[in-house]
Amino acid sequence: MAWFDRRAGRAAAGREPAAEPTTAIVTDSAAAFPPAWVMGGGPAENVAVVPMPVIISGRHYGEGADNLLEPLAVALAEGAEVRTSRPSPGHFQSVYRRLEREGAKEIVSIHLSGRLSGTVDAARWAARTVSIPVHVVDSGTVGMAQGCGVAAAALALRAGATASEAADRAAVLCSGTSVLFYVPSLEQLRRGGRIGAAAGFFGALLAVKPLLVVRDGAIEPLEKVRTAARARQRLEELVREDLHRRPSGSVAAYHYFGNRSQAELAAERAPEGADAVLTQLPAVLAAHTGLGVLAVALSDPLMP
Repeated sequence: MAWFDRRAGRAAAGREPAAEPTTAIVTDSAAAFPPAWVMGGGPAENVAVVPMPVIISGRHYGEGADNLLEPLAVALAEGAEVRTSRPSPGHFQSVYRRLEREGAKEIVSIHLSGRLSGTVDAARWAARTVSIPVHVVDSGTVGMAQGCGVAAAALALRAGATASEAADRAAVLCSGTSVLFYVPSLEQLRRGGRIGAAAGFFGALLAVKPLLVVRDGAIEPLEKVRTAARARQRLEELVREDLHRRPSGSVAAYHYFGNRSQAELAAERAPEGADAVLTQLPAVLAAHTGLGVLAVALSDPLMP
């Protein structure tokens, strides 16, 4: 019996699911959660988020460090060296062991695409070193597309799903997500190896404003547009087309870095029935996209 069928059965019988699931959920900071999702009963409340390091001019910062986005923005504007790294396997191991001490019997660990980062490999290594089962999920995506999968797993657990069922729920939801985005320049993505050198050169040479997509876990060009205004307009058109194929209550998460007003305007124009969410791009992703990125993650509703 599927977890959502068990949930319906409990509701009919007037019984509530267990308030304190014995399965913990872990993700990384690429999930790009807005604050409301991780606080006050939000869908990702109590999810353990492993920070992803950002290196600015040789200095290491942990994701979530005070005002990290401000020095990052300055460094990018000045052309300083900016890199990112995966969390160490030891960091995952310490998080898993802490959760076990706190009473977790199983863990579901959901991470950004293995084609974009070695984070999921670090999680898999750590999973083999702890005494409780750890279900590691490669989301195959990034940003709030990943975050929606994490939140869906958390909600499934609250409704009575097993750890294995919650992991499957995350994988299924993530596989149906879309991530569409516009960057003013391909240079940071090229420097970080997230797109090919030829694509970066082509964009700079022709001064095109590319629209990009996460496809099969990797970043690929989608369309080439001549101006920034037209690129943002076309992005909104593609978002509407995607949402019209999804059920009411689907999530449209608008990510920004240094251009909140643009993201707000785009979110205000989301189709009726969509759950439009605004979130700042985490530093580990902003380091690769650069300033002025506008990215939209699209997902079916978190609950089936």
